[in-house]
Amino acid sequence: MNAPDYDLILAGGGLANGLIAWRLRTHRPDLRILLLEQEAHIGGNHTWSFHASDLTDVERDWVAPLVAHRWPRYDVVFPDHARTLDGEYCSIASSDFARVLEPALGPVLRTGARVTALAPTHVDLADGTTLHAHAVIDGRGPLPDAGLALGYQTFLGQDVRLAAPHGLSAPIIMDASVAQQGGYRFVYVLPLAPDRVLIEDTHYVDAAARDPAKLRANIAAYAAARGWTIAEVLREEHGALPIVLAGDVERYWANLAGQPCAGLRAGLFHFTTGYSLPHAVRLAGLIAGSSRLDAPALFDAIRAVARAEWQHQGFFRLLNRMLFLAGSPDARWRVMQRFYRLPAPLIARFYAGATTLSDKARILSGKPPVPVLQALDAARRIHPHQIRTSA
Repeated sequence: MNAPDYDLILAGGGLANGLIAWRLRTHRPDLRILLLEQEAHIGGNHTWSFHASDLTDVERDWVAPLVAHRWPRYDVVFPDHARTLDGEYCSIASSDFARVLEPALGPVLRTGARVTALAPTHVDLADGTTLHAHAVIDGRGPLPDAGLALGYQTFLGQDVRLAAPHGLSAPIIMDASVAQQGGYRFVYVLPLAPDRVLIEDTHYVDAAARDPAKLRANIAAYAAARGWTIAEVLREEHGALPIVLAGDVERYWANLAGQPCAGLRAGLFHFTTGYSLPHAVRLAGLIAGSSRLDAPALFDAIRAVARAEWQHQGFFRLLNRMLFLAGSPDARWRVMQRFYRLPAPLIARFYAGATTLSDKARILSGKPPVPVLQALDAARRIHPHQIRTSA
């Protein structure tokens, strides 16, 4: 047999695979790697945000060239509660992701390459080419699976230039004072320049499909309510992130049949918030430090991380079930309003996925903001079939 064309092929130029390629190109330039992206640029059309405390000092230094905006604090707003929390909040725009990574990757990156099929050691492209490697990592987004019960965080955001300065000094990462519209709805606002903001209409809902026209109308109404006149829409982004309620992680990985994967497809994200950058950073570090990069070894290593993450995030799945299955959808904001009354260090640990036993007890203690019997019923539904048949 001929030797493979590459040591590693990364299918899909999103956040996780892009960071893996960048890390390997920087720290292991001897490896023959290839990043395949079907569009003209990597990164898609996204904004990735994170709390600085989600990363270690070394990790923050590594991703620093990608960070376009930083703020020393952020705000949350609810019908009966508003609060400013200290702590650095950071955002990466996909345009900056591409601007930094594409020159660094050089010949390692191939854009305009549409993958039609892949397996653990080869990739078929739309032009009829088949590429072989010791391993292929699939990073093409979340994979539907009947073994998972999911809610969704759907959103549409517009990067807009205003006719006058907006007057914000910090991001509003949740403004849930708006009409709820059949699920937990909030508006996410990033001040990008004195007269420029990203306004994102976000919904925690049971189905991934939402009406883009309705979300655009929501953004226009929100801007008008704040006294902002939108002079120009510079860019629009949208998506639907999975919010995990329950599942069979062993079945999920068995169905992958030895295919290494990354990012949302590997289940490496915060199950409640949907934030994925810290997980992508850690996975890139793990793969760059691996002594074996063949498909079986990578599959086993990534599966081990995903299994550990699944166990670690059991509490978040419990909270998700209470959020989605207990009480009226239009009253879900009460759960989040209560959470944001808790101590700031607890909130920071929650976002970082570092919730302690005492944190969990504090979150669950006291009178719940949803009917008690419904909350208990939601807590016990740990299998997907229990959730699908509960409607």
